[in-house]
Order: sequence, then structure tokens, then C-alpha cells
Amino acid sequence: MGQANFSTRERILGVAETLFARHGFAGASLRQVTATAKVNLAAVNYHFGSKDGLIEEVFRRRLDELNRERLAALAAAVAREDATLEDVLDAFIRPALNQSQQAAGGGAFVRVLARAYAEHDERLRKFLSENYGHVLREFALVFARFLPHLDKEELYWRLDIIAGAVTYAMADFGIIKRRASTSEDAHRKQAIGHLVAFAAAGLKAPGM
Repeated sequence: MGQANFSTRERILGVAETLFARHGFAGASLRQVTATAKVNLAAVNYHFGSKDGLIEEVFRRRLDELNRERLAALAAAVAREDATLEDVLDAFIRPALNQSQQAAGGGAFVRVLARAYAEHDERLRKFLSENYGHVLREFALVFARFLPHLDKEELYWRLDIIAGAVTYAMADFGIIKRRASTSEDAHRKQAIGHLVAFAAAGLKAPGM
């Protein structure tokens, strides 16, 4: 793909991500996307095929990278003989919070991700489950080694709650705000530390 095609494609994705975050998937039209990106509809159809294809590619652009980092961190954690539950949680949580702080649209993507769950779009949920559900299952297999007291159903309940907490932390919705004297990097590390400790305590609690 040539440089011109690459830049057009990335411009469309960036605009679509912002508009989907602001207006939702149904609320943001292809007309808005093309007008804001200063391209015609043919360009969207050429690169993505349809609006659904564009939505899916918005997710692929971020989630492919995020999950590569998560799986690499998981592999590094389990390769250590002294690996702990907290190390595995860190491999799941840290890449997500790091991505949410990226200057190039990280915050917008978090809002897009939240909409994917809030809007009850079954087609989109199916896409996310089919393409990225294996990542959570990989982590679940490792978590199960550290948590023999939990059956599979209870483990998945707790992992689902943790995933929700991670999304909440990515969006920076919380009541704990960064102090002016604290750098974004230091604040993010604090958030990761608290979230790992909280999630570990929840996972280690006795079964229901």
C-alpha cells in the first residue's frame, strides 16, 4: 500500500474513532466521517468495505496491538519460576492503562470501547468475542493455576468484574484525579499498583 493510501486510511480511522466516541456507532454517520476526514464515500468503501468494516477496523487498530502486548507480558511472567498472581494481573492491566494514556487517540478509543458494551450491539460483541476472547481465556488458564479454590464459573465472574474495572480505570472516570505535582506516568503507575492489589485480593477471596 502506498504512502498516500496509508495516510488516507489512517485519517479515516482517526476521524471515525473520534466521532464514534462522541456520538456512538449509530449516531455517527458515514457522511460525517467522510466530511470530517475530507474524503469521499468511495475512499471509505475502498479501504473498509462498509460502515461495519470501518467500525471493526477501529477496534483492530488498537486491540491487536494491546493484546500482542498483553500476551507477550503474560509469556514473560509465566516464564519466571517465581511468578505470582500479581505478576499475571500486571501483564493484563499495565498494557491497557499504558494504551489509554497514548497521546494519539488513546482516550477516544476508551470511550469507543465503553460504547461497544453499553450499546448492546450484538454484531459488534460477536466480533470482539470471536477475535479477542481467546486472550482472556489464555489469562484465565494461568489464573486458574494460582486459584485452585475457584471453579471455572466463579473465576470467570471475577475476571469479568476485573475487566470492567480496568476499562473504568482506562477511562479515568474515578474520583482520584492526578495532582498537579504528579506526572501522568507516576499517576498511571499508582493506578496500576492499586488495581493489581485490589484485583488480587478479589481473586484470592474464598469461593462464593
